[in-house]
Amino acid sequence: MPTPLPVRQPAIEGWFTQDGGAPRLLGSRCTACGTIFFPKETFACRNPECGSDTLDEIPLSRHGTLWSFTDNRYPPPPPFVASDPFEPYAIAAVELAAEKMVVLGQVAKGVTTEQLAVGMEMELIIEALFEDESGIHEIWKWRPA
Repeated sequence: MPTPLPVRQPAIEGWFTQDGGAPRLLGSRCTACGTIFFPKETFACRNPECGSDTLDEIPLSRHGTLWSFTDNRYPPPPPFVASDPFEPYAIAAVELAAEKMVVLGQVAKGVTTEQLAVGMEMELIIEALFEDESGIHEIWKWRPA
């Protein structure tokens, strides 16, 4: 009997879709003032001039412009899960194409800061963050488009 494939699941439920071909971050938009949020808001608009509590979930842009980046050379503290042994990774701040808001995230495995340049086009992908007995936990990451 073949070994069953591990279950793929989001590391953070409800923050992104897991469509491998076209994953999207999930945000919210206030129906009163149009302000967009990520991560999505479920209680009320965070715009201090608004006060509405009517929000729609919306998919955000898959592409954006690299606004800033750095590398992470130390394991993050709990509750974050670091690889064992720890491998440094790049972090990117990407300005989403349509929303003009900056979203942080890890850069795809194998992409180093030497391969990044402010202003380059980036795209959203889904990759494994870690694996445990319950399956593969996935997260969004950025890679050069």
